[in-house]
Amino acid sequence: MISSPLITAVEVISLVGEAVFLDARVGPDATRAYETAHVSGAIHVDLETDLSEVGDPASGGRHPLPSLDVWLARLGAWGISPATPVIVYDGAGGGMAAARAWWMLRAIGHEPLAVVDGGWQALRDAGVPTESGDASASPVGSYPRKVDRWPVVNAALVERVRTDPSWRVIDARAPERFTGQWEPLDPAGGHIPGAHNLYWQSQLDNDGVLESCTTLRERYALILGSVSSERVVCYCGSGVTACHLLLAMEACGLSGAQLYVGSWSEWCRQGHPRAAG
Repeated sequence: MISSPLITAVEVISLVGEAVFLDARVGPDATRAYETAHVSGAIHVDLETDLSEVGDPASGGRHPLPSLDVWLARLGAWGISPATPVIVYDGAGGGMAAARAWWMLRAIGHEPLAVVDGGWQALRDAGVPTESGDASASPVGSYPRKVDRWPVVNAALVERVRTDPSWRVIDARAPERFTGQWEPLDPAGGHIPGAHNLYWQSQLDNDGVLESCTTLRERYALILGSVSSERVVCYCGSGVTACHLLLAMEACGLSGAQLYVGSWSEWCRQGHPRAAG
């Protein structure tokens, strides 16, 4: 039924009523937008309260992951069991915050799972059934635990590998944030020394659809060279848009890249080396 990390809006139509849909749109108007219209039966997922927990940005970044037990219980409350097909979408081509939800589900071993390529706009254009108001979930028991911890890397590992030629560290933020010319969210600008920049939005075409795998593989090849995708660490500002790089890599057959969830918001607060330009 679901054979790729990405699914087209047209393919989604047959899954309405069969899969659990997660609406991961973000921003100050996200709740209102969801209540106005969403895929029929879709559950609203909040980046700040469902896909993150409150914490110290110096220890986990601005969007630290919730505990595994909390996440597994949340999935059960949404009616998600290991056999449940899950479709995630947002309003930004997967980067805010469908890819984060995708990564969190995949990290605990969930497999019938995909992100809608092109997101909410593509769904509307395809005529996918929608409704207004609030959808009600059909809770099941807490999702069975398959892993003991989140499969993330920490700042200590990034410090060890950032200059190792057999590894690659990739920053998903906008170029002006990477160079340190502009930093709207964190106390210091710049990037992790040794990191390469690949802005997550550069992976999308004008319609918010992911570029072809041929194009993306060529782009990643310029960064990776002969380095295996399993020795790639992706980060961003707070572990959200970096998941879009991981999604694109997985969709194009570049499996195994890892997430530094604390990302720049943690790194710059811990006194680690910083680079600019």
